[in-house]
Amino acid sequence: MSTKGIVMFADLQQGVEQSVEQVFEHFGGAAALLKSSGDVYLKVNAVDSREYCYTDPAVIAAVIGYFKERGAKNIFVMENCTQGNFTRMVFQETGIFRLCRELGAKAVCLDETGCVPVFLKNLETFVDFSDFVHDRLIRNREENLYISLPKLKTHSMTKVTLSIKNQFGFVHQASRIPDHNWRIHQKFADIFSVIQPDFVLIDGTIATNHGHYIARKNQKECIVKTDVLIGGADALAVDTMAAAFMGFDPAQVEHIALSAKTGIGQGNPENIVLVNGELFETRRQKLTHKLLGRFPEDIDMIYGQEKCCVEGCLSNTQTLVEIIHCDHGGKGGFTIIMGKGADPALVNAISGRVHLSGNCAVADWAGMLTQKLGKDNVTLSPGCNNLSLCIYGLCKQMGVNPLQMASSGIFAGMRLLASAKARGSKALIPPLF
Repeated sequence: MSTKGIVMFADLQQGVEQSVEQVFEHFGGAAALLKSSGDVYLKVNAVDSREYCYTDPAVIAAVIGYFKERGAKNIFVMENCTQGNFTRMVFQETGIFRLCRELGAKAVCLDETGCVPVFLKNLETFVDFSDFVHDRLIRNREENLYISLPKLKTHSMTKVTLSIKNQFGFVHQASRIPDHNWRIHQKFADIFSVIQPDFVLIDGTIATNHGHYIARKNQKECIVKTDVLIGGADALAVDTMAAAFMGFDPAQVEHIALSAKTGIGQGNPENIVLVNGELFETRRQKLTHKLLGRFPEDIDMIYGQEKCCVEGCLSNTQTLVEIIHCDHGGKGGFTIIMGKGADPALVNAISGRVHLSGNCAVADWAGMLTQKLGKDNVTLSPGCNNLSLCIYGLCKQMGVNPLQMASSGIFAGMRLLASAKARGSKALIPPLF
């Protein structure tokens, strides 16, 4: 039986294990999903250890348990976290390492794996994929079961982050910086053309409002209890209905719309069959991806008049400013320039410290402002979304050490970093001292 265009909602109030079983069983269960190797690859969302940024460990544990009990041979839990961080620390701080040890699964830090270039046809460029993913899930695609376990989140740059965007974790961090601008939607769609999950199970224990990376201080305004799992074998259909569930028009979520043009999966809500559709109707939300905008009042932000991509330097920078200010006491007293073609009169009036975010601002103003203000007063984060250098620059300007942002503490964080580097981590982290 074809499962294209079928999406199931399950009520987590009946219990996580029961809900996980209910979703998988509706689609034929482990007997229908497991492939010749008997191995299962779980791509979780663990961009950071900040609360509500990652797939709920209870959901991960229930999925591992479900397949273990039904004869799976090896179960791998994999992720390559966001720039400015490294997966080994995220797995440690979120308890994913401990969970895998206890349940007999294998945690895989994809930033510690090798690189294979993969061509993206519409962008006409190569990106570095993890060789672990390329070998197991592209080259030997028919042998292994790949399940995506994203978190139900809005996203300040791409409106939502679900299974299609979850695959960005297969790309090494240095390859994420180019095109992290208005072209990022096509990048996600091109990656979707290269690889698709066999099954998607979205953790909708909660949904995030006002973006994907929220300040702890703002949790009450940004966390919405939804208590659903959203699952299906058609990744595009699942993402389409999950976006609609959060209150977005899927046709206006650009990477979902571009993925629909590939012809892989069902992207038209009218052609999608909902199982337990009453949960979709009764718990449907009206969320926003727009930030709260809790910035220090004495930060001046100057925006490019020709270009200032919300998918790159704009939302990236503002999200970090909100986090550093709200959760770590970061101060203002400086100027941020983002985008191309900032008003020269405003730039020439700067007399204090300044951070230039993105290639466009760096190209336009770095030379002049460094000469005028001195190197110590100017920080730069070139690239369309260089989180590592943006964290470094903003932390320096706001008086916060990047190590303060680690939940595990400075010394534990340093030990984990040394361990990750010894294993070949390619994560891009900010200069720490």
